[in-house]
Amino acid sequence: MEIKQARFFVSNSDPGKCPRPDKPEYAFIGRSNVGKSSLINMLTNSKSLAKTSGKPGKTRLINHFLIDESWYLVDLPGYGYAKVPKAEREKWEKFFRAYILQRVNLCCLFVLVDIRHQAMESDLGFMTWLGENQVPFAVVFTKSDKLKPEAAELAILKYKEVLSGLFEPLPHIFITSSSRILGKKEILDFIGEVSASWGKL
Repeated sequence: MEIKQARFFVSNSDPGKCPRPDKPEYAFIGRSNVGKSSLINMLTNSKSLAKTSGKPGKTRLINHFLIDESWYLVDLPGYGYAKVPKAEREKWEKFFRAYILQRVNLCCLFVLVDIRHQAMESDLGFMTWLGENQVPFAVVFTKSDKLKPEAAELAILKYKEVLSGLFEPLPHIFITSSSRILGKKEILDFIGEVSASWGKL
């Protein structure tokens, strides 16, 4: 699948004000500064659809983008460290968790993790929460260009070993690099396949 058109639709902090759930929806989330905006821009062939920043905590709202007039891509606030007051981080987490649990058209939540880091408790705890609430999710390794191929392969193997102790079967896993346009086809093809069956179940 190739994205031909992507446009901003709406931003808010109230799940009840999100667009009507009449199209399949795919959301992206991860620890602050994991490369989420860069990945979204890579997937949508855009340089500025999602705002990138070297400062963690740039995304502070639920941002909906309408893709090819047929599905929504959603940019969610990051979790974990960010240079903002704790109360504000907790507010973000409250509304994005409410969004995740309430959106009946959420087909998959892509959880981004930096391939350079070992499995972190914040990521694993969040994924466990998703599993407990039966939220469909996939793991997306970002910044794979920052490691040599052998190191990247070993990092993923170790991460899978950790995940295997928590999930059976393992969630879908994607390996990406925004600078090298790696993983784009795999993610978009997956979205296309899921969307093709949406509403038919």
